[in-house]
Amino acid sequence: MSSFLTRLRAEWAPSIPRELLAGAVATFALIPEVIAFSFVAGVDPSVGLFASFVISIVIAFTGGRPAMVSAAAGSVALVAAPLVQSHGLGYLLAAGLLAGAVQVVFGLLKLGVLMRFVSSSVRTGFVNALAVLIFAAQLPHLQGAAPATWALLALGLAIIYGLPWLGRVLSLPALSAIPSPLICVVALTLLASWLGLRLPTVADLGNLPDALPLFALPQVPVSLDTLRIILLPALAIAMVGLLESVLTAAVVDEMTETPSNKNRECTGLGLANIAASLFGGIAGCGMIGQAVGNVKYGGRGRLSTLFAGVFLLILMVVLKDWVSQVPVIALVAIMVMVSAETFDWKSLGTLVRHPRMSSAVMLATVAVTIGTHNLAAGVAAGVVLSGVFFAFKVSRMLQVRAVDDAATGQRTWHVSGQVFFASADAFIEAFDVLGAEGRPVCIDVTNAHFWDVTAVAALDRAVERLRHHGCVVQVVGLNEASAVLVDRMGGDAAPAGTRGSRDS
Repeated sequence: MSSFLTRLRAEWAPSIPRELLAGAVATFALIPEVIAFSFVAGVDPSVGLFASFVISIVIAFTGGRPAMVSAAAGSVALVAAPLVQSHGLGYLLAAGLLAGAVQVVFGLLKLGVLMRFVSSSVRTGFVNALAVLIFAAQLPHLQGAAPATWALLALGLAIIYGLPWLGRVLSLPALSAIPSPLICVVALTLLASWLGLRLPTVADLGNLPDALPLFALPQVPVSLDTLRIILLPALAIAMVGLLESVLTAAVVDEMTETPSNKNRECTGLGLANIAASLFGGIAGCGMIGQAVGNVKYGGRGRLSTLFAGVFLLILMVVLKDWVSQVPVIALVAIMVMVSAETFDWKSLGTLVRHPRMSSAVMLATVAVTIGTHNLAAGVAAGVVLSGVFFAFKVSRMLQVRAVDDAATGQRTWHVSGQVFFASADAFIEAFDVLGAEGRPVCIDVTNAHFWDVTAVAALDRAVERLRHHGCVVQVVGLNEASAVLVDRMGGDAAPAGTRGSRDS
């Protein structure tokens, strides 16, 4: 029993005070983004805020990554916006239900393993691009700002970074006991009120909810026409959400040096999105900026995720009048901090040290993401580019060396490396058929592997060309996997009799 309680505490709340305070920081980091993303999607801010509350609560229990924050996110909002504009909120909620179901199936089928195809360079580009987008989202709040706004921003950043620094220098743990972003929010709110500064507040960002969310099915006809309308948007929401959530989980894994269950995270996200849609909220996914902030300020267990949702509801409903007076610039200061903490600054120094192809993949991921404001597009571009570069690199490892036997007149080609679609042409061109005309020929592929039908066709073509020039050809050394593929495809090089050799 004691071991169970120990595991339960380790998973939920290694340190209850730190979990609660870190969750509160994540909540304040959520507010401006969720409201902004609601406008992007074309829905009322309460729709995004209710969704964030429900998603945080559900995924705290069902998700596979403790301390990760999930809520209504910008990447999902971008996908959802056209559906809202053309058919309204009801169809968006229906699409969220379907997207959640797809995500649950994705997790149950253990397809989270597909994220292994996302290289480290793509992940770094994903993180850096997101940091840039988070920072860029704060710029509209600063355009044409009064001097007082800039002064409060500077003061807020000084509080956020200065208090922990003073705590370390003066050896005063009390200065870091409460997360500095929370102190920033309280201090700037009180200061702005005391000085009577006319600054934009949270109330100016949109209508805040004034009641608890209510359970209701989406108000859409149950028909094939409805399915036709929501199918593609739902699939897009599902894939974007899965991609961002699993990558966010991977980032938190690295920060905490602990593993997580990506398949469970996919299933948990699906259940959370189903619940959010049933309570009138937009679908969401993992939010890397808020997750980074949560972990940075001590969040390690599920309690921080749970409290982020609970505290959000408390702030939006119970403390609505107080929260509405919080200056937007205080939230901007927190988001600037989140942006700076999210960006992988070491990656700038490694650009010149890492292989050029890896750096190109990272930069391409950043460029496409920023250019499209779509994290999924950036990651997809990075994955494709990684695959192309990998295929190019492996294809150059193919070597074909000719050795002549003076006694028998036989020419033997020793092949080593990987033969597949990208190296097949080079494989064919390596055989000097004119120089071997009329001679016995051996193609030794002991140190080679044939991966696909293009590779098998290349071997057949090489054998056919040599035979056309009067050569008696023997293929030797096919490993078991290559021999099975060649045998299945048939052709001139198919092994007959003894596996791994063929006389023609």
